[in-house]
Amino acid sequence: MDGTLRDGVVRLSGDARQRFYDSGGYGRPAGGSDLDLAPVEAAHLLYRGDVDAVTSEDGERLGFREFLTRTDAVLAFVVYKDLRDRGFYLSPARDGWVDEGVDDETDFVVYPRGKGPSDDEIAYRLRVVGERAPLSAASIDEHVLAVVDEDGELTYFGTEWLSPSGTADPQLPDSLDATLMDDRLLVWEPPESLYEGGFFGQRLAGRNADSGPLQLSLLEAAYLAERDCLPVDLATVQGHAEAIEGERFRRRYAAYESLREAGVVPKSGFKFGADFRVYESFDGVSDLGHSDKLVRVVEPSHEFLPRELSLDVRLAGGVRKRMVFALTEPTGEIDWLCVERITP
Repeated sequence: MDGTLRDGVVRLSGDARQRFYDSGGYGRPAGGSDLDLAPVEAAHLLYRGDVDAVTSEDGERLGFREFLTRTDAVLAFVVYKDLRDRGFYLSPARDGWVDEGVDDETDFVVYPRGKGPSDDEIAYRLRVVGERAPLSAASIDEHVLAVVDEDGELTYFGTEWLSPSGTADPQLPDSLDATLMDDRLLVWEPPESLYEGGFFGQRLAGRNADSGPLQLSLLEAAYLAERDCLPVDLATVQGHAEAIEGERFRRRYAAYESLREAGVVPKSGFKFGADFRVYESFDGVSDLGHSDKLVRVVEPSHEFLPRELSLDVRLAGGVRKRMVFALTEPTGEIDWLCVERITP
């Protein structure tokens, strides 16, 4: 069987609808027994030998090799074949081909195993990405990202928007004896509730100490200053911190404050290469478990390179945590984007 390429669509006639759409989920019915295929679907059928050739608009008869290079569908073909081999039916997200669940960034709609285009049920909205192609953070809207590396290997990342929520409810003191230092604040005689009940700061004498002064990060200092717990005000702490860290401090503070207000305890994520590690279930330092997530603060306009994304997600997974990106301006609402490696 041969197909005909016109206006970016391959038309198959004869019994094409019965052979490929009804039994295999390929293409889009074009009336009668005819079937329209996207180039990647046609390439897959050419590769399988189910279609012999495709005739181009200039009359050239194209086999798999010529058709794939002519249509430049290599990355899409790698992903399409992999998912087909895994037992999925999927449809290219072309205008008029898929009714719902797609946007400009979606390349394929993937159906649950055992389902197809006629079942009106979607498992994934999938986006195909080469490892060097930048990804706008704001454009990653709960897609599955299929990243094709330079060797042609595939890595899948699931994405979802989250709302932080935790159990922490610390009792904040009215006034603390504290001194603002270079890049931290020292609390000289802290009440037990500040550290044990709220996990603010670390013991100056080390984590094995059960009393003595606390050293607080400037983020913690700003949070407590805004709530009138310190002898210095928020503007003083912010000005001091911005002289050290620049405008990025306000962005990180917006994320820190939002996490605290949601009942989540954020602590430094430096040893994990992140801004924060966070504890969602918190009943006190004495019963402290492992942190649940790593958070990195980025601008809403941030562009990820897939390699950078892979490093963050791989590190988080290696320490049994989920990777979350806080997309935020220095002021305003925050979007929390969770990215993790998945196997479809």
